Amino acid sequence: MPIDSQHTVSQFAGRTIFITGASRGQGRAVALAFASEGANVVGFDLGSPIPYPSYNRSTHDDLDRLAQDVEKAGGHASIHAGDVRNSGDVSAAVDEAIDRFGHIDIVFSNAGICAYGRSWELSEEEWDAALDINLRGGWLTTKYIIPHLIEQRSGVIIYNSSVAGIRGFARLAHYSASKFGLVGLAKSQAIELAPYGIRVVTIHPTAVNTPMNDGLAALEGKTPEEVAEASAGNLLKTPWIEPQDIAEAVKYLAGESGRYLTGSGLVLDAGLLTG
Repeated sequence: MPIDSQHTVSQFAGRTIFITGASRGQGRAVALAFASEGANVVGFDLGSPIPYPSYNRSTHDDLDRLAQDVEKAGGHASIHAGDVRNSGDVSAAVDEAIDRFGHIDIVFSNAGICAYGRSWELSEEEWDAALDINLRGGWLTTKYIIPHLIEQRSGVIIYNSSVAGIRGFARLAHYSASKFGLVGLAKSQAIELAPYGIRVVTIHPTAVNTPMNDGLAALEGKTPEEVAEASAGNLLKTPWIEPQDIAEAVKYLAGESGRYLTGSGLVLDAGLLTG
């Protein structure tokens, strides 16, 4: 008897994805994409301003909206306000996710900041913020999740790096250093975790049409399109890619199609690196 494709159970139904930087932009797109396939979504985001960079950050309203939208999309939401630099915040969210859902299957380490500044003119605080949020935050997130993945002998960790994690860019030394660092972390963990059936990969997007890109433009006194085109220079005629493109990439990497990918990176750069 033929299978009705409209009633085929998604490969992500009942699985749990833990997403940092979840309330806006790329994280939100990934959360809703997995929710629409019946996944449990653990969303983690700051929900409050930070001194650097000075553009608008996520709010508690964004977190509340995410919880509502995940449920409307067909998933189950567990949403947490916290700082990826704070081990107590991260470990508490992981423990609550395990208590509620029993397992974490996919990690999308996405929390990050970006701002411009020439390397020698950056303050120590600016340098530390980029490395602490983008790199240390990714490490802390997986530090508390990996023991659960080892116990179940399965799982996928996906770090959101950048094209700046493959080549350098002027005025982005701190950002690029943090994104290169994620590549080293991912490759090392891929070796450590392969015996347990756990895969670790990175994504490397060009500029993405998100509130962070809008914030960067505001700091530069330019339109988001101008900033994206100046900092990227994609071969394809687009200043950026969309958050949904990232969501589709995460689904590919986390799913059966990506089952043999580990220690590698998926580049979504609209031809930037080739150019």
